[in-house]
Amino acid sequence: MAPVTRSYPVTKQSKDGEEMADYIEMIRSKVGHTPVILNTAAGIVLDGQNRVLLQERNGEDSGWCVPGGYLEYGESFKDAVVREMKEDTGLDVEVIRPLGLFDKYFMQYPNGDQVQNCARLFLVHVVGGSFGEASEKETKRCAYFDFKERPTTFIKQNEDMLDFVATLIATHQL
Repeated sequence: MAPVTRSYPVTKQSKDGEEMADYIEMIRSKVGHTPVILNTAAGIVLDGQNRVLLQERNGEDSGWCVPGGYLEYGESFKDAVVREMKEDTGLDVEVIRPLGLFDKYFMQYPNGDQVQNCARLFLVHVVGGSFGEASEKETKRCAYFDFKERPTTFIKQNEDMLDFVATLIATHQL
């Protein structure tokens, strides 16, 4: 017996993120709040003083975080981090190198949805754009912080990412 396959159209995310919301909504309509594994890409931007760029989010997930988000169906991690950096910060970036994989993080959203978030972290370099181009739906503001004086992020995974990058800087590996 041949395996049953279904194909879903691969689309680019619209400016307001509707295709991705529809994709996750389609999955959730089938599995409810059952835990699912979702992949994310996040970007580290450092300024000339080795301060890190963080995003303060709007909405249910309000608080400070490393800019990034979920991969779209058919998208690579590198393409996702470039897209997410533009959406979250308004900045155009190029990927310098991967920094790590942060994959043992379990979250429950306020609506009860459960996920294991597997995130690929990249060092990225700003090549254009401006903070004014960030999505107001997702972003309250962006700012650079010294690693020792940064605000606490609302996701443990982000805290671990930032601690990891701070160690790379302190040991001259970055």
